[in-house]
Amino acid sequence: MLMRTDPFRDLDRFTQQVLGTAARPAAMPMDAWRDGERFIVEFDLPGIAQDSLDLDIEHNVVTVRAQRAPVDPNRDMLATERPRGVFSRQLVLGDNLDTEKIAANYHDGVLRLVIPVAEKAKPRKIIVDRPADSVIVDTASSSARESIDA
Repeated sequence: MLMRTDPFRDLDRFTQQVLGTAARPAAMPMDAWRDGERFIVEFDLPGIAQDSLDLDIEHNVVTVRAQRAPVDPNRDMLATERPRGVFSRQLVLGDNLDTEKIAANYHDGVLRLVIPVAEKAKPRKIIVDRPADSVIVDTASSSARESIDA
């Protein structure tokens, strides 16, 4: 079997994932799950200052952007393994979520979004009404009830 590889392409992809740029931001790891009548989404952003976080929502798309500042060029670095630069992630939310009530908090390098299920998407009972033009007659001679159209 022959495989064609381009080590420079792989290196470029790795650099893009680790460093990211404003034009091509690196992705951030995420977990998402449903907890009753709300969805929880958590993003790992260790070492990111809270004031560098930027969250936007347009229609049903949530955009999360963060930036870790570059290393001071005057430092004589021995190792630079932590990713720096711009990180970005977009989530397309379904119509069953209430985007007006999204809550966000940031603690210990984890950004958490709590998105409630929209009222219109919650299960509810539907009452079956009797047609307005039918009348129930209770006859004294019979214990049975009969529906008569008026």
